[in-house]
Amino acid sequence: MKKKKLIQVSFLITFVLSISGTLFAQKYPFQNHKLSVNERVDNIISLLTLDEKIACLSTNPGVPRLEIKGTGHVEGLHGLAKGGPSNWGQRDPVTTTIFPQAIGLAESWDPEVLKRVATIESYETRYIVQSPKYHKGGLVVRAPNADLGRDPRWGRNEECYGEDAWFNGTMTVAFVKGLQGDDPKYWRTASLMKHFLANSNENGRDSSSSDFDERLLREYYSYPFWRGVVEGGSRAYMASYNAYNKIPMTVHPILKDITVKEWGQDGIICTDGGAFALLMNAHKYYPDADKAAAGCIKAGINQFLDRVYPAGIKGALAKNYITEATLDSVLKGNFRVMIKLGLLDPPEIVPYSNIGISDTIPPWLTKVNQLAAREVTQKTIVLLKNSKNLLPLDKGKIKSIAVIGPRADEVLLDWYSGTPPYTISPLAGIKSKVGAAVDVKYARDNVDDAAVHLAKSADVAILIVGNHPTCEGAGWGKCSTPSDGREAVDRKVMILEQEELIKKVFSANPKTIVVLVSSFPYTINWTQENVPAILHMTHASQEMGNALADVLFGDFNPGGRLVQTWPKSMDQLPPMTDYNIRNGHTYMYFKGEPLYPFGYGRSYTNFNYSKLELSSKKLKADSEITVQVTVRNTGKRTGDEVVQLYVKHLNSTVSRPLKEIKGFRRVTLKPNESRKVEIPLKAETLAWWDVAKHRFVVEEDKIQITVGTSSADAKLQDTIQVMH
Repeated sequence: MKKKKLIQVSFLITFVLSISGTLFAQKYPFQNHKLSVNERVDNIISLLTLDEKIACLSTNPGVPRLEIKGTGHVEGLHGLAKGGPSNWGQRDPVTTTIFPQAIGLAESWDPEVLKRVATIESYETRYIVQSPKYHKGGLVVRAPNADLGRDPRWGRNEECYGEDAWFNGTMTVAFVKGLQGDDPKYWRTASLMKHFLANSNENGRDSSSSDFDERLLREYYSYPFWRGVVEGGSRAYMASYNAYNKIPMTVHPILKDITVKEWGQDGIICTDGGAFALLMNAHKYYPDADKAAAGCIKAGINQFLDRVYPAGIKGALAKNYITEATLDSVLKGNFRVMIKLGLLDPPEIVPYSNIGISDTIPPWLTKVNQLAAREVTQKTIVLLKNSKNLLPLDKGKIKSIAVIGPRADEVLLDWYSGTPPYTISPLAGIKSKVGAAVDVKYARDNVDDAAVHLAKSADVAILIVGNHPTCEGAGWGKCSTPSDGREAVDRKVMILEQEELIKKVFSANPKTIVVLVSSFPYTINWTQENVPAILHMTHASQEMGNALADVLFGDFNPGGRLVQTWPKSMDQLPPMTDYNIRNGHTYMYFKGEPLYPFGYGRSYTNFNYSKLELSSKKLKADSEITVQVTVRNTGKRTGDEVVQLYVKHLNSTVSRPLKEIKGFRRVTLKPNESRKVEIPLKAETLAWWDVAKHRFVVEEDKIQITVGTSSADAKLQDTIQVMH
């Protein structure tokens, strides 16, 4: 009776709307955008056949019979990937705007940079889907990677935002909001975060278990995802390959118990590619596909990145391992996302429906996007050393430059890159910057002493080295260079093999500048001790060369900061598969002196800190205070300073980190300019997870507050009392 009554109501709505002429003719209630999302989803489920339900567990839940439009997935960690080394374009690539790798974006220490990148990316994603010329792709973007780079040997280090959970959460929220847009009802694209959770080892990832206690689960490993959901508004994520405490994440109870029941995640929860089969052949967790499929559905999975899943679902239903009602309950999340994307509503009421229709040229060919790529890349460059102010270079005083190294005349794309419309290599950027008045010569390597001879003959040598993000075609799961890593391959060492080339070039020309283009930290101890100037940047930006030249010659003052601890030796790190970070992982627990600390970076100018002021010396458990410091540029160049706020618990009743970042601001100051920089400190960010009470608790405690330029450089400090 209920279904019959619903159909009658549907016809009545259609009749009324057809008379009013305000909307397209509707056949079904779910097409009425004025109904609640849950009413529309319930109607969709009631209309589906069992075979259609099973088909909608794929990554494109469309049902042509019912005129239900679905949309698929695309990759987009640092620009939409519709090409690149992995051929995401499937033999028909489309160029898109490509920015620096995700770890590089994080090194900007500027959430607005990440939001800007994601906004551009989401616009291009819509454009390609909706443009009559292309009409391909999908609106569910697999980004950001909210997992944590707790270990610099991780092969996928390039995809994350660094080692700190609070910092990563801040950047995750910014990227999610950029992808989804600011409209209160519709999303430009849907942000699908990956990989939930604790997936930061590649070797053995298909069967390994990341083991740690409940406090680390809540305070560290799940924290960026939690913020992505509750603060950013993401309603999609991918479960990781690994197990957590011996239970594969694909079927782990926390998918439903934490993300759905506690956080309100009510959209897409998908497997990683091939993860369904790994439950049987790698984890050995289930004996057959029927039980594996039932485990996935019961855990909350509603999209499979496997083509073989339908037989398992049918078998699970036939053997009563799951009911159709259980299938219905998880399937609803897919359609909630489709509705938020506006796919089931009239185009005239969806604010993003004209993208790709009204544009005169593709967005990736516009000057606006090209300039954005350049400006973003500038902000990601980190100055690691600048002895005797060798940098910036004065092109008016230089007659010759030797540009040397394997990364000098190329822009390398990583596995999750798209294909940019053009690339500017470092060599091309330098030549363009100095013009014909300066003699720029190039040597890729030192075969026949070519690099040494070139360095000796030049006023200055610029040596550009670093990893190869796809391991130079070594094949899946392989890297011929021990310090390289990528998906499916962790790094074996952290030395820079090219440091031998650095030594030879430096011996030939003491005015040597090293540009380390890398996805990872390196133990470049000799280079740090001897070479006068070192810059770090990451791969893939189409504007790499122009942005680097802007920094080398002083048209942009570098202000990037590191988002990981760079150790002096791999011996300073705990075993890679030790997920208990208290044993020495991250700056919060690092044992020993690092080569470069978390938050480190230099500038061409100097900054003075003074007048640390607190809005209150007492912080109530449900409120916040404002930390204010005056920062002055005491140098002769305009520059960016990243003001960083760290806390240390002095009287906590439980174990706490040595220090934790809880706020930062990137500010641009002209010479002699002073600014009062305000950073809020919320009491909730000081909470710890009480296992007995099963919630975060803000305890009465004395907190030391430090403000400075990195985790190891405190300029000013004070204390506050946290009270109930």
